[in-house]
Amino acid sequence: MTVTKNDPAVRAFRDTLGMFPTGVTVITARAPGGAPIGLTVSSFNSVSLTPPLVVWSLSSHLPSVPIFESAAVYAINVLAEGQQDLSQRFASRADDKFAGVAYSEGEGGVPILTGCAASFQCRQFARHPGGDHVIFIGEVVAFDRDVARRPLVFQGGAYRHLA
Repeated sequence: MTVTKNDPAVRAFRDTLGMFPTGVTVITARAPGGAPIGLTVSSFNSVSLTPPLVVWSLSSHLPSVPIFESAAVYAINVLAEGQQDLSQRFASRADDKFAGVAYSEGEGGVPILTGCAASFQCRQFARHPGGDHVIFIGEVVAFDRDVARRPLVFQGGAYRHLA
């Protein structure tokens, strides 16, 4: 049986997965030429405390996959409430997603977005194929959090606020 993205069962599966609230992150790295790159990802989670490992996944059809596969380091920026504009910007196909965006540089020059609830700087640890996605496991080499900021949450196709 061949299943396509337009299959009603695939849409129903996606909508059912969407019932689970997730945080919203922007994964950032440097392209081989040094330009900052980033994209919005909601598939982020912890894996291990010792060693400190996290996981995220990326649709394998995206042109940025080879850049993230070859990046020695990347950052996972956990967006804060009020950063929906950043989520939408990095989810878009805009040419320069970093235009006017405040960020600092972390390990290896990796962009760390300003004003996030948390950030994790990671070295590549492992990658695995996962159906129509690539699964990235990163070893956390540095992290930071702003306890005053609440995370941006996405559930049921919309941004939500924690009670």
